[in-house]
Amino acid sequence: MTPRRPEVVALDVNETLLDLAPIRAGLVEHGERPELLATVFARTLLTGFAAATTGTWCRFRDAFDAALAQLTDLSPSVRSGIADSFLDLTPHPDVEAALRRLVEAGVRVVTLTHGSPGVAEAGLERAGIAPLVERSLSSELIRAWKPAREVYLWAAGECRVEPAAMALVAAHGWDVHGAVRAGLTGVWFPREERSYPAVYDPAALVAADLGGAVDALLALPAS
Repeated sequence: MTPRRPEVVALDVNETLLDLAPIRAGLVEHGERPELLATVFARTLLTGFAAATTGTWCRFRDAFDAALAQLTDLSPSVRSGIADSFLDLTPHPDVEAALRRLVEAGVRVVTLTHGSPGVAEAGLERAGIAPLVERSLSSELIRAWKPAREVYLWAAGECRVEPAAMALVAAHGWDVHGAVRAGLTGVWFPREERSYPAVYDPAALVAADLGGAVDALLALPAS
C-alpha cells in the first residue's frame, strides 16, 4: 500500500535531531577515547531494551549511567556530570531547514524519544527553533522504550491522529522498524548507521539525509 502524506511527522531526538558531541567531549575530558561514545550509547540501548523486553523498566538516564559504569572506571559524580550534558545538546546543522520545510507545508511536527524529558526541548530552545515543534513526547511518561509498538500508538493518540496519518523519521533502523510495525510511515536516513538493516520490515522511505527524508514525505500523495 502506497503511504500518504502524513498529518504529523514525529522525529527521533538523540542523533537524529541532536548532536551528541557534548557527551563525547565529556568522556574525552575525563580521559576516555572519543570513539567510546558509540559503545556507551549502544550499551545504554541494550540495557533499556533488555529491561523493557523482560517486563521491567528503567529511565534512559539510569541506563546511560549503568552503561558508563560497565565500560569505564568513572566515579558516580563524574558519570552524573556527563549525563547532565544531554541538556547541552544542539541540533545538527540540517535540522532547522528540515523542520521549517515541514511547517511551511502545513505538516505538524513533534519529537518522540524514550530519552529524558526536557532534552529535546532544551536543544531546540538553544537553537531558537522550538516554535517549529508542536510538542515533545517522551515515552518515559508511559514507562516504555521504543521500539515497542505501544510507544508509537501512544504518540499518535497524543497527537489525535490515526497511526497511518503519522510518520516517524529516525536515523536508527530499529526505531523505524518499530514505527512500521505499529502502522506508521517509517522513514530512515543515515547519520552513524550506514544502511537500513535488511532483517527489519522495510522502511516506507529511505533517504540520503534529513532534507531528503522531508522532501520524500512531502512528495507523497495527499490523503
